[in-house]
Amino acid sequence: MTNALTADSLDAPVFVEVWRGPRIESRHRVALCAVDVSGKTLLEVGTVDVPVYLRSSAKPFIAAASVRAGAVDAFGFDDRELALMCASHAGEPEHIETARSMLAKAGLGENALLCGGQPSAIHNNCSGKHAGILALCKHIGAPIATYLEPDNPAQKLILALCSRVIDEPLPPDRIAVDGCGIPVFATSLRRAARAFARFAALAELEEDDREALERCRTAMAQNPWFVSGTGRFDTSLIESTGGAVIGKGGAEGFHGSAITHTGVGLAIKVIDGTNRATAPSVMAALTKLDALTPAAQDLLAPFTQPPVRNVAGRIVGSIRATISPSGLG
Repeated sequence: MTNALTADSLDAPVFVEVWRGPRIESRHRVALCAVDVSGKTLLEVGTVDVPVYLRSSAKPFIAAASVRAGAVDAFGFDDRELALMCASHAGEPEHIETARSMLAKAGLGENALLCGGQPSAIHNNCSGKHAGILALCKHIGAPIATYLEPDNPAQKLILALCSRVIDEPLPPDRIAVDGCGIPVFATSLRRAARAFARFAALAELEEDDREALERCRTAMAQNPWFVSGTGRFDTSLIESTGGAVIGKGGAEGFHGSAITHTGVGLAIKVIDGTNRATAPSVMAALTKLDALTPAAQDLLAPFTQPPVRNVAGRIVGSIRATISPSGLG
């Protein structure tokens, strides 16, 4: 057995430690990559050239396909609704009302949603994304009933835009089914980081893709609460930086960040998929990249070293992330 990292397996060194009292109780390995829009590597930890699923971190790119095709304008979606298309929302009342507004504008009922959820599909954290995809189907005349299928014309438009943004084909072995039912694609952390750098810099993109992604980025920057929700990391990250960092998390410990003021993209993957390691990892990487002002660092301190609490709410430990100097590109 060897501890060496190889290019053909997803692995990384220990990056996040969970402390209970004076002792380390658990450890998480985290791979990450940060690049500028030219592709220059600024930060690299672990294997970053192995395909991984972006999960919900791809939502801004998915929403951009609906913008580019004209569906957002055709149904009069406002920027809060566009932000919800990019969101993994908390299911708070205004999130639900906004998703319902989108469906109503598109002339669709809640029964069109096939994302599942409790107490109903509209409460699914992906309901805004699904409403946007359904609107795209309605706008281009694609079948509503099969909107989850990769061969649906709406999904073809979405996957084509995602392929352009990551600058890589998406053959069948890179496509699977996401938790909410739509197609999900896999690419390397390096390419994912480059995609988020393009999202940050709005460069190295087709003109129509650039304009669509700019609208998504603006909607997220100006409506951060709709991207996630009260007290959640992505909302706090966007709010605290004034939109200088647009963060979007996904399931299984994936996260992408667009650092707009420097045109840098960051992608991370917690190897064991544990989401509790995500925010500290992102914060450590953003700090290493000098992407945060002191004021933003202070506001985001609860996510830098989150407390471990017992059932009664007492703080009994903390979660800590550290990038060694060898992680610098």
